[in-house]
Amino acid sequence: MEFGKLEREIRIDAPPEIVFDVVSRPEHIKMWWSDDASFDRAPGAVGELVWGAHAGVEPITVVDVDPPRRFAFHWIAPDGRLPDAGNSLLVTFELEPSGDGTILRLTESGWREKGWEAAVLEETFHDHERGWDMFLPRLQSYAPSVVPR
Repeated sequence: MEFGKLEREIRIDAPPEIVFDVVSRPEHIKMWWSDDASFDRAPGAVGELVWGAHAGVEPITVVDVDPPRRFAFHWIAPDGRLPDAGNSLLVTFELEPSGDGTILRLTESGWREKGWEAAVLEETFHDHERGWDMFLPRLQSYAPSVVPR
């Protein structure tokens, strides 16, 4: 199996403007993904995603903010380092209108570049697959409940 890119695609019954806010604003992210989140929605901004006692805090660096089409950030960097293009994974949410809803394409890339040994790469890749398979349906359920700003 190739572990170069993790990809998922879902349809959400909400317009792209709403879905964009849901994947790019901390107050919405903590409703479907992490327990807490803090970052500015601007390229180069550094922030964090916070999970309970098990996973802890994961720094992120915002890469791309193109409302309502794309939001991307780096994460999963070596301890003590800020995530960047050379040391982390890149998560990209691409949004496309679909009738009265949105097609969301998630891509998580940079796996090969991490330099992990094969067993660690495979285990972490599968862990992220399971994670996105759990959290994306939450996003799919949450987004239609958000009232436009």
